[in-house]
Amino acid sequence: MKYLLFLGLPLFVLDQLTKWLVRQNIPYGAEIPIIPGFFSLVHASNTGAAFSMFTGNNIFFVGLAIAALAVIIFLLIRDPKRRPPHQPLTNISKISFGLLASGILGNLTDRVLRGAVTDFLHFYIHQYAWPSFNVADSCICIAAGLLILASFLRQDAERKR
Repeated sequence: MKYLLFLGLPLFVLDQLTKWLVRQNIPYGAEIPIIPGFFSLVHASNTGAAFSMFTGNNIFFVGLAIAALAVIIFLLIRDPKRRPPHQPLTNISKISFGLLASGILGNLTDRVLRGAVTDFLHFYIHQYAWPSFNVADSCICIAAGLLILASFLRQDAERKR
């Protein structure tokens, strides 16, 4: 639970603060070059999943986010004594769940309050562009990477046993 409070909550606040700043200071559709030819701040919105896939399915993604948050909270707060002693949640897994919860909650808040997720980080190299994203999306991607790493570390530990 401490990972939700001390990691997830500050990142959720950072996500919401940065999105608010973008909505207040950058006109919708505008682009402000920060590193010309590589990075800009933009003001975009997204009703789909990552990279604007499945656009227009906001209600589906609200339900999916609520279900994912319920699972994460259940995994983090359930009685550790119920897990077999050789399968505790690792610190990497707990950190990734904190990141995942903050990212999911950040984008869920946008979907519920605004009907779409605000994106503003835009990386590109000349005409090749990465889709715009936000702090919550970054948390979700880092969490996914950490969960993959944790699974490899767990497999390695099981092989050593």
